[in-house]
Amino acid sequence: MSDTMVEKQSFARYKTNNTIEEGDLVVTYLNRETMGMIRVRKGEYFNCKFGSYKHADMIGLEYGTKLGSNTGRGFLYLLHPTPELWTLVLPHRTQILYIADISFVMNFLNLKPGMSMIESGTGSGSFSHSIARTLAPTGHLYTFEYHQERVNAAKKEFEEHGLSDMVTLQCRDVCKDGFDMENKVDAIFLDLPAPWEAVASAKKAFKHNKIGKICTFSPCIEQISRTVTALSEQGFVDIQMFECLIRFNEIRVIPMWTIEEAMEKQRAVEKKRKRDKPQAASKKNGKRQERRTQEDTEEESSKDKVAKLESLVDDSNDSSAAATPMSTSGSEAEPSSATSTPVVAPEATMPSATTATTTTTAEAEPRERIDPKNVVVTRLPAEQRGHTSYLMFATFTPAFQQPSLREKKAAEAQS
Repeated sequence: MSDTMVEKQSFARYKTNNTIEEGDLVVTYLNRETMGMIRVRKGEYFNCKFGSYKHADMIGLEYGTKLGSNTGRGFLYLLHPTPELWTLVLPHRTQILYIADISFVMNFLNLKPGMSMIESGTGSGSFSHSIARTLAPTGHLYTFEYHQERVNAAKKEFEEHGLSDMVTLQCRDVCKDGFDMENKVDAIFLDLPAPWEAVASAKKAFKHNKIGKICTFSPCIEQISRTVTALSEQGFVDIQMFECLIRFNEIRVIPMWTIEEAMEKQRAVEKKRKRDKPQAASKKNGKRQERRTQEDTEEESSKDKVAKLESLVDDSNDSSAAATPMSTSGSEAEPSSATSTPVVAPEATMPSATTATTTTTAEAEPRERIDPKNVVVTRLPAEQRGHTSYLMFATFTPAFQQPSLREKKAAEAQS
């Protein structure tokens, strides 16, 4: 494609061919916390945790393409730059407005294409980009900044982003020197340490034949109080103040039980609890019985050994039974006493524990599974972003600025 056919990139609109060309700006999106902006040039590389990406590989691709790294470990998205993305990746020179405040302010100022607006101060240019896109293609933004280095940086960015033809940037302290404009704009936004000092000059800048809107952005309630007084003295009406906070909601899926299902579930839990209680008791009793049985077995084993030894002694004495009649009577008495000792079988006590376990197992019944309907709900997390600033709005009404009929007659009488 020849240089004469290359479409100039702008933050105010998308490219018609939606194609990345050499020299274009691209937002590299890895995730919501990892984004950046690069200018595509042949021979250069973009490096990140996933690997290396050649700029030459990006040329010719469409915006929104998912591009893999040279290592194959990850990928990124190539996005067309917009004011919303610029707010997330811009270099911070001052505190900036984020999308929650930006959208809220633009809605209450009734901004639309073709309007003219004043912004003071420019800062890092976050809000300036959104305003310029909203007023394009025929509207105009007059933005003021008292710090010369910030003015130079913002002017360069407006030129690189294709907004210089709809943005006029001046280095000026409007609190002391005013805007030096009259009957020219439809809306005014003041992000100043002392906005009440610029209210009188802002009133002159409004178009005298139209209703205008003004907004101030202040972090302290004391600033709001003094600004309200200044606006009232200058004849502004419908003065309102808002505090815009960001709240992120967590999405959760929970079961939705009917009353009958909940009662059935509770009955099943109680039934399981009662069923588990005798099982636990039987296990405990079974272990205790096993220990007793083991002790009895050891005792009987020792008795058997004693009985065997005694029988061996009796056999050895049988040979002398005729010569010693008294030994015969003794031998007859001793075996009888030995054999008359009761022997308890080790298995005698086991059937009771086995029987109890078998009975309990037979009583156990499988629990019926209840599958409730799932419901998607949102929940606020424990931590929230705190206060940023107060937004105050007021209305400029030409009818209130013109002298009343009584004032006109008094002026004519004096003349």
